[in-house]
Amino acid sequence: MKFPVSLQQGRLIKRYKRFLSDIELDSGEIITAHCPNTGSMKRCQQESARVWVSKSDNPKRKLAYTWELVEVDERFLACINTGYPNKLVGEAIKGGVIPELQNYNEIKAEVKYGQNSRIDWLLSNAESECYVEVKSVTLLEEDGQGYFPDAVTERGRKHLYELTSMVEQGKRAVLFFCVSHTGIDSVTPAAHIDEKYAQALKEAVQKGVEVIAYRVDITPEQMKVLEPVRVIV
Repeated sequence: MKFPVSLQQGRLIKRYKRFLSDIELDSGEIITAHCPNTGSMKRCQQESARVWVSKSDNPKRKLAYTWELVEVDERFLACINTGYPNKLVGEAIKGGVIPELQNYNEIKAEVKYGQNSRIDWLLSNAESECYVEVKSVTLLEEDGQGYFPDAVTERGRKHLYELTSMVEQGKRAVLFFCVSHTGIDSVTPAAHIDEKYAQALKEAVQKGVEVIAYRVDITPEQMKVLEPVRVIV
């Protein structure tokens, strides 16, 4: 997936009110950019970190700029725009990059299911259906270990219960961790942040929900699903 416009580089001043971020561009101009991430963004909003933003020419937008990428620990790149992982995973499935999710002849996005929810991707063939829920992982804490979630998530637990329900109905259900951070080598539930989610994930796996994780290759020009990483549940 190539970014639709060339990204501009700058330095993060601060993120506030969840959806706003003040950034100093390399030109010296200080802008306020939309932050398309509802999570805590733990360790992805370090003061003065290098960041990359896109600019829209749409006159109806309240903020012309959108914060897209951040450099973490002056070494790694992370995508903080949570609108991209679903698209990246969809492209990877269609492109045959994910062997675990092949041999389906129909792929649909945002299909209603469960208790008033939508599954990110529904894969199907004449014999079976596979429900794929995508979660973006950006929290790196030590030695390549990535964690999900980065904040307490009741919504995330609801998704686990609904995936489990699909398994109980004889369907295939997959939790897909889209690792949007180049420094993460493995993923595990963040019990130290949300113990209830970690326990719910263990129970979901015991009941047949599959968990896979793939890392995304990230540059200021493009992103693509690259390779599997280890999952520890």
